[in-house]
Amino acid sequence: MKLVRVGPPGRERPGVLGAGGEVLDATSVTADYGPEFFASDGLSRLRERVDAVDGLPRMRTDGERVGAPVGRPYEVLCLGLNYADHAAESGMTLPEEPVVFNKLSNTIVGPFDDIVRPPHSERVDYEVELAVVLGAPAQYLPDLEAAAATIAGYAITNDVSERDYQLNRGGQWVKGKSCATFNPLGPWLVTADEVPDPHALAIELSVNGETRQASQTAEMVFAVPYVVWYLSQFFALEPGDLINTGTPPGVGMGWEPPRYLKAGDTVEATIEGLGTQRQRVVDLIP
Repeated sequence: MKLVRVGPPGRERPGVLGAGGEVLDATSVTADYGPEFFASDGLSRLRERVDAVDGLPRMRTDGERVGAPVGRPYEVLCLGLNYADHAAESGMTLPEEPVVFNKLSNTIVGPFDDIVRPPHSERVDYEVELAVVLGAPAQYLPDLEAAAATIAGYAITNDVSERDYQLNRGGQWVKGKSCATFNPLGPWLVTADEVPDPHALAIELSVNGETRQASQTAEMVFAVPYVVWYLSQFFALEPGDLINTGTPPGVGMGWEPPRYLKAGDTVEATIEGLGTQRQRVVDLIP
Protein backbone atom coordinates (compact mmCIF):
# COMPACT_ATOMS: atom_id res chain seq x y z
CA MET A 1 0.00 0.00 0.00
CA LYS A 2 0.95 3.61 -0.51
CA LEU A 3 -0.26 5.78 2.36
CA VAL A 4 -0.93 9.46 1.71
CA ARG A 5 -2.31 12.39 3.70
CA VAL A 6 -4.15 15.23 2.00
CA GLY A 7 -5.27 18.63 3.28
CA PRO A 8 -4.05 21.80 4.99
CA PRO A 9 -1.28 21.60 7.61
CA GLY A 10 -2.67 20.16 10.83
CA ARG A 11 -5.89 19.00 9.13
CA GLU A 12 -4.63 16.30 6.80
CA ARG A 13 -6.91 13.35 6.00
CA PRO A 14 -5.53 9.82 5.60
CA GLY A 15 -5.82 8.03 2.30
CA VAL A 16 -4.43 5.20 0.22
CA LEU A 17 -3.13 5.71 -3.32
CA GLY A 18 -5.23 3.67 -5.73
CA ALA A 19 -4.00 1.76 -8.76
CA GLY A 20 -5.13 4.52 -11.08
CA GLY A 21 -3.54 7.33 -9.08
CA GLU A 22 -6.75 8.21 -7.24
CA VAL A 23 -6.76 8.65 -3.46
CA LEU A 24 -9.00 6.31 -1.47
CA ASP A 25 -10.52 7.67 1.74
CA ALA A 26 -9.17 5.88 4.84
CA THR A 27 -10.97 8.00 7.44
CA SER A 28 -13.36 5.12 8.20
CA VAL A 29 -10.34 3.15 9.43
CA THR A 30 -8.37 5.84 11.25
CA ALA A 31 -8.42 9.56 11.92
CA ASP A 32 -4.75 9.84 10.98
CA TYR A 33 -1.56 7.93 10.27
CA GLY A 34 0.22 8.65 13.54
CA PRO A 35 1.75 6.73 16.45
CA GLU A 36 -1.65 5.45 17.65
CA PHE A 37 -2.47 4.04 14.21
CA PHE A 38 0.76 2.06 13.97
CA ALA A 39 0.67 0.94 17.62
CA SER A 40 -2.84 -0.52 17.21
CA ASP A 41 -1.96 -2.68 14.18
CA GLY A 42 -3.60 -0.11 11.96
CA LEU A 43 -1.81 -1.33 8.84
CA SER A 44 -3.51 -4.73 9.09
CA ARG A 45 -6.92 -3.14 9.58
CA LEU A 46 -6.33 -0.80 6.67
CA ARG A 47 -5.20 -3.61 4.39
CA GLU A 48 -8.35 -5.60 5.22
CA ARG A 49 -10.52 -2.68 4.17
CA VAL A 50 -8.55 -2.04 0.99
CA ASP A 51 -8.85 -5.71 0.01
CA ALA A 52 -12.54 -6.01 0.94
CA VAL A 53 -15.14 -6.37 -1.78
CA ASP A 54 -16.58 -2.92 -1.08
CA GLY A 55 -13.10 -1.44 -0.53
CA LEU A 56 -12.64 2.22 0.35
CA PRO A 57 -14.47 5.12 -1.28
CA ARG A 58 -12.66 7.59 -3.45
CA MET A 59 -11.57 10.79 -1.70
CA ARG A 60 -12.28 14.11 -3.34
CA THR A 61 -8.95 15.92 -3.28
CA ASP A 62 -9.54 18.60 -5.96
CA GLY A 63 -5.87 19.58 -6.12
CA GLU A 64 -5.46 19.85 -2.37
CA ARG A 65 -2.07 19.98 -0.69
CA VAL A 66 -0.30 16.67 -0.11
CA GLY A 67 0.99 16.44 3.45
CA ALA A 68 3.71 14.25 4.89
CA PRO A 69 2.45 10.64 4.72
CA VAL A 70 2.60 10.20 8.50
CA GLY A 71 1.65 12.51 11.35
CA ARG A 72 4.24 13.94 13.69
CA PRO A 73 6.28 11.12 15.25
CA TYR A 74 7.64 11.08 18.76
CA GLU A 75 11.20 10.95 17.46
CA VAL A 76 13.20 11.64 14.31
CA LEU A 77 16.58 9.93 14.38
CA CYS A 78 19.15 10.37 11.62
CA LEU A 79 22.36 8.77 10.44
CA GLY A 80 25.39 10.72 9.31
CA LEU A 81 28.09 9.51 6.96
CA ASN A 82 26.20 6.37 5.95
CA TYR A 83 27.47 6.48 2.36
CA ALA A 84 31.24 6.03 2.02
CA ASP A 85 31.59 8.58 -0.81
CA HIS A 86 29.65 11.18 1.17
CA ALA A 87 31.99 10.75 4.14
CA ALA A 88 34.93 11.30 1.79
CA GLU A 89 33.48 14.48 0.25
CA SER A 90 32.81 15.78 3.78
CA GLY A 91 36.44 15.17 4.75
CA MET A 92 35.37 12.81 7.53
CA THR A 93 36.53 9.32 8.44
CA LEU A 94 34.18 6.45 7.69
CA PRO A 95 32.58 5.53 11.03
CA GLU A 96 32.99 2.14 12.67
CA GLU A 97 29.53 2.51 14.21
CA PRO A 98 26.57 4.56 12.97
CA VAL A 99 26.80 8.30 13.58
CA VAL A 100 23.47 9.24 15.16
CA PHE A 101 21.82 12.62 15.64
CA ASN A 102 18.26 13.83 15.89
CA LYS A 103 15.97 16.43 14.34
CA LEU A 104 12.98 18.01 16.01
CA SER A 105 9.82 16.28 14.81
CA ASN A 106 8.17 19.60 13.91
CA THR A 107 10.65 19.95 11.01
CA ILE A 108 8.48 17.52 9.02
CA VAL A 109 6.50 19.13 6.21
CA GLY A 110 4.78 17.91 3.07
CA PRO A 111 6.67 16.73 0.00
CA PHE A 112 5.75 19.82 -2.03
CA ASP A 113 5.88 22.45 0.74
CA ASP A 114 8.46 25.25 0.60
CA ILE A 115 11.87 25.00 2.22
CA VAL A 116 12.28 28.22 4.21
CA ARG A 117 15.80 29.57 4.68
CA PRO A 118 16.38 31.04 8.16
CA PRO A 119 17.15 34.78 8.38
CA HIS A 120 20.70 35.68 7.31
CA SER A 121 21.39 32.08 6.28
CA GLU A 122 23.66 31.42 3.29
CA ARG A 123 24.53 27.74 3.79
CA VAL A 124 21.29 25.77 3.49
CA ASP A 125 22.00 22.35 2.00
CA TYR A 126 20.00 19.41 0.62
CA GLU A 127 20.30 15.70 1.47
CA VAL A 128 18.03 13.14 -0.19
CA GLU A 129 17.61 10.07 2.02
CA LEU A 130 15.65 6.85 2.41
CA ALA A 131 13.33 7.26 5.40
CA VAL A 132 12.16 4.34 7.55
CA VAL A 133 8.93 4.52 9.56
CA LEU A 134 8.52 2.08 12.44
CA GLY A 135 5.27 0.17 12.89
CA ALA A 136 6.05 -1.41 16.26
CA PRO A 137 8.07 -0.66 19.41
CA ALA A 138 11.79 -1.32 19.14
CA GLN A 139 13.87 -1.65 22.29
CA TYR A 140 16.82 -4.00 22.83
CA LEU A 141 15.88 -6.02 19.76
CA PRO A 142 17.64 -9.40 19.72
CA ASP A 143 18.58 -9.65 16.06
CA LEU A 144 18.20 -8.28 12.54
CA GLU A 145 15.09 -10.37 11.82
CA ALA A 146 13.31 -8.81 14.78
CA ALA A 147 14.43 -5.38 13.61
CA ALA A 148 13.08 -5.89 10.09
CA ALA A 149 9.72 -6.96 11.55
CA THR A 150 9.26 -3.54 13.20
CA ILE A 151 9.42 -1.60 9.90
CA ALA A 152 6.08 -0.24 8.65
CA GLY A 153 7.41 1.21 5.43
CA TYR A 154 9.65 3.59 3.52
CA ALA A 155 9.49 7.12 2.12
CA ILE A 156 11.64 9.84 0.59
CA THR A 157 13.01 12.43 2.97
CA ASN A 158 15.17 15.53 2.47
CA ASP A 159 17.39 16.08 5.51
CA VAL A 160 17.78 19.81 4.89
CA SER A 161 20.73 21.26 6.81
CA GLU A 162 22.14 24.67 7.66
CA ARG A 163 25.86 23.97 7.56
CA ASP A 164 27.00 27.03 9.50
CA TYR A 165 24.66 26.18 12.37
CA GLN A 166 25.65 22.52 12.15
CA LEU A 167 29.43 22.80 11.99
CA ASN A 168 30.52 26.22 13.22
CA ARG A 169 28.22 27.09 16.11
CA GLY A 170 29.37 24.53 18.67
CA GLY A 171 27.48 21.65 20.25
CA GLN A 172 25.57 18.98 18.41
CA TRP A 173 24.42 18.78 14.79
CA VAL A 174 20.78 19.17 15.85
CA LYS A 175 21.07 22.99 15.63
CA GLY A 176 21.80 22.80 11.92
CA LYS A 177 19.15 20.18 11.27
CA SER A 178 16.05 21.44 13.08
CA CYS A 179 14.98 24.72 11.50
CA ALA A 180 11.34 24.86 10.46
CA THR A 181 10.60 23.03 7.15
CA PHE A 182 13.89 21.13 7.24
CA ASN A 183 12.38 17.64 6.73
CA PRO A 184 10.15 17.36 3.64
CA LEU A 185 8.70 13.83 3.71
CA GLY A 186 6.78 11.80 1.13
CA PRO A 187 4.81 11.87 -1.11
CA TRP A 188 3.88 8.39 0.10
CA LEU A 189 4.69 5.89 2.79
CA VAL A 190 5.18 2.64 0.86
CA THR A 191 4.56 -0.34 3.11
CA ALA A 192 7.45 -2.71 3.68
CA ASP A 193 5.79 -5.58 1.82
CA GLU A 194 5.98 -3.54 -1.39
CA VAL A 195 9.72 -2.83 -1.02
CA PRO A 196 11.34 -6.27 -1.28
CA ASP A 197 14.87 -4.89 -0.96
CA PRO A 198 15.39 -1.37 0.41
CA HIS A 199 19.06 -1.70 -0.56
CA ALA A 200 18.37 -1.93 -4.31
CA LEU A 201 16.84 1.47 -5.03
CA ALA A 202 18.10 4.28 -7.23
CA ILE A 203 18.24 7.55 -5.27
CA GLU A 204 18.60 10.99 -6.89
CA LEU A 205 18.28 14.70 -6.23
CA SER A 206 18.39 17.66 -8.59
CA VAL A 207 18.47 21.43 -8.14
CA ASN A 208 16.84 23.48 -10.91
CA GLY A 209 16.87 20.40 -13.13
CA GLU A 210 20.60 19.69 -12.65
CA THR A 211 21.40 16.33 -11.06
CA ARG A 212 23.43 16.82 -7.89
CA GLN A 213 23.09 13.43 -6.17
CA ALA A 214 22.75 10.07 -7.95
CA SER A 215 23.47 6.77 -6.27
CA GLN A 216 22.00 3.48 -5.08
CA THR A 217 20.85 2.56 -1.59
CA ALA A 218 23.13 -0.46 -1.99
CA GLU A 219 25.97 1.96 -1.21
CA MET A 220 24.83 2.47 2.39
CA VAL A 221 27.49 1.50 4.91
CA PHE A 222 25.00 0.23 7.49
CA ALA A 223 21.95 -1.64 6.15
CA VAL A 224 18.42 -0.79 7.26
CA PRO A 225 17.73 -3.76 9.60
CA TYR A 226 21.10 -3.22 11.27
CA VAL A 227 20.33 0.48 11.74
CA VAL A 228 17.01 -0.31 13.44
CA TRP A 229 18.62 -2.99 15.60
CA TYR A 230 21.51 -0.69 16.53
CA LEU A 231 19.30 2.24 17.49
CA SER A 232 17.12 -0.05 19.61
CA GLN A 233 20.12 -0.82 21.82
CA PHE A 234 20.19 2.82 22.94
CA PHE A 235 16.63 4.12 22.58
CA ALA A 236 13.09 2.95 23.23
CA LEU A 237 11.76 3.57 19.74
CA GLU A 238 8.02 3.91 19.29
CA PRO A 239 5.53 3.13 16.50
CA GLY A 240 5.49 5.95 13.99
CA ASP A 241 9.06 7.05 14.71
CA LEU A 242 11.09 8.18 11.70
CA ILE A 243 14.66 7.16 10.85
CA ASN A 244 16.58 9.05 8.14
CA THR A 245 19.25 6.67 6.89
CA GLY A 246 21.88 9.02 5.47
CA THR A 247 22.62 10.69 2.16
CA PRO A 248 24.81 9.84 -0.85
CA PRO A 249 27.53 12.14 -2.22
CA GLY A 250 26.78 15.36 -4.06
CA VAL A 251 25.52 17.58 -1.26
CA GLY A 252 26.07 21.31 -1.68
CA MET A 253 28.98 21.57 0.72
CA GLY A 254 30.81 18.80 -1.16
CA TRP A 255 31.23 20.86 -4.34
CA GLU A 256 34.17 23.19 -5.01
CA PRO A 257 33.12 25.87 -4.51
CA PRO A 258 30.13 24.85 -2.36
CA ARG A 259 26.71 25.09 -4.00
CA TYR A 260 24.17 25.95 -1.34
CA LEU A 261 20.48 26.57 -1.90
CA LYS A 262 19.21 30.08 -2.60
CA ALA A 263 15.76 31.59 -2.78
CA GLY A 264 13.99 30.62 -5.99
CA ASP A 265 15.72 27.24 -6.35
CA THR A 266 13.65 24.12 -7.02
CA VAL A 267 14.77 20.89 -5.34
CA GLU A 268 13.48 17.55 -6.64
CA ALA A 269 14.21 14.21 -4.98
CA THR A 270 13.34 10.73 -6.26
CA ILE A 271 13.81 7.23 -4.90
CA GLU A 272 12.90 4.26 -7.08
CA GLY A 273 9.41 3.02 -6.24
CA LEU A 274 8.80 5.71 -3.61
CA GLY A 275 7.80 8.60 -5.88
CA THR A 276 9.14 12.12 -6.27
CA GLN A 277 9.02 15.17 -4.01
CA ARG A 278 9.65 18.77 -5.02
CA GLN A 279 10.22 21.96 -3.03
CA ARG A 280 10.76 25.62 -3.77
CA VAL A 281 13.33 27.44 -1.64
CA VAL A 282 12.11 30.72 -0.15
CA ASP A 283 13.49 33.25 2.29
CA LEU A 284 11.72 33.89 5.56
CA ILE A 285 9.75 37.11 5.36
CA PRO A 286 9.47 38.76 8.81
